[in-house]
Amino acid sequence: MPTMDRPPTQPDARRPGEPLVLPLPAGALVVLVGAAGSGKSTFAARHFAPDEVLSSDALRAAISGDPGNQRATPAAFRALHRALDRRLAHGLLTVVDATNVQGHARRALVARARAAGAAAVAIVLDLPEEVVLARNAARHGSELVPEPAVREQLARLAASLAGDPWSGFARIVRLGTPGEVDRVRIERLPPAGGGSSEDRSGSRRVHEDLSGGGEHEGRAEPSAG
Repeated sequence: MPTMDRPPTQPDARRPGEPLVLPLPAGALVVLVGAAGSGKSTFAARHFAPDEVLSSDALRAAISGDPGNQRATPAAFRALHRALDRRLAHGLLTVVDATNVQGHARRALVARARAAGAAAVAIVLDLPEEVVLARNAARHGSELVPEPAVREQLARLAASLAGDPWSGFARIVRLGTPGEVDRVRIERLPPAGGGSSEDRSGSRRVHEDLSGGGEHEGRAEPSAG
């Protein structure tokens, strides 16, 4: 599995409105990265089946009745890691919906993918700060994250993109604007590892093979989830 120390930092040029095709290997681990309000859960719901998504918020809610209860975070992530290990062992594509802005959180997930022989793909929602803060402010009840916490998450993501190691990922995709997020189209590759024969005219694959250079876009959270 090709790797690199950090993701690219400059987006490549794309034609306006062109679909951004993201090929995912069968049985892959998809790690969503982004601050509260960046749209990780919306992205997961749009592109993946509910049973394919392991959400730290949902597990905190199942354990404590409150998706924002940080005291339930350790138990929630123990449950998430157990479920992830089982799914990867069965060759099932699995999406982890958590902040994942810290290197140790990503490394714990990549290690599980490596142990299962699965490819790990990071999708980083690196949206502008004003967009993330406005989206979070529009939330209600337990879904609303205190603004200082969101700002901390944004700062940690920026630091992570600037210097933290991202080793172990087969691809890193950064989405930098809401428009780019909306243009993503997931392409599921067959188990044998062969690609699709679909005509690519009018669309581009969005992928980073992590041996250097590639395509990207997005932003992410501080605590593990």
